[in-house]
Amino acid sequence: MKSIATAIAAATVAVLCAGSANAQSVVTQRDLISTLQGLGNRTTVLDINKMRQEVLVEIKTENTEDNVGRDKYLDYFANLPNFDVQILFDFDSDVIKPESYQVLGAMADALHNPVLAGDQFLIIGHTDAKGAREYNLNLSQKRADAIRTALVTFFRVPPERLTAFGLGEEQLEDPANPYAAINRRVELVNLGPLPSSKLP
Repeated sequence: MKSIATAIAAATVAVLCAGSANAQSVVTQRDLISTLQGLGNRTTVLDINKMRQEVLVEIKTENTEDNVGRDKYLDYFANLPNFDVQILFDFDSDVIKPESYQVLGAMADALHNPVLAGDQFLIIGHTDAKGAREYNLNLSQKRADAIRTALVTFFRVPPERLTAFGLGEEQLEDPANPYAAINRRVELVNLGPLPSSKLP
């Protein structure tokens, strides 16, 4: 029996992207669950507003568009279960391409699965290095927000379980090829169980 999220995803894709020619990588619910589980009762609390401010200050302080080693934020996420997915957007836009709703459906199925259902997640938006760093930071935040909105609105993931954070080009997947498509990605990070005060 199909899950609710998969059914909604299928309907959305059928309506919005019949005949789409753009390729979309395949992500399964099983892939997501096996990679994102395993935190047990450990909850990670992050001050997202402080993190956003720190990134902005760093960009302004460095005052350069050079592709330098920007791996500071690896420390935040290195020991947390995380999964990278490719979500396609229109150029220079936060509008999710219709063919990516199947990937969002797989994400939602995983988040609704009992293995992950009590956990909270950080949605990190990443861009490549085309354009200005501050502009990319803002664009990645809009895209992360768009993904969160889609998961909450179309796939009924409780909003208190999802936080969006745009990191722009500050943590490239492939620093040697800063314009490569692999850098344009979304990272889903498991922050552990929701605090009891946030439980519905």
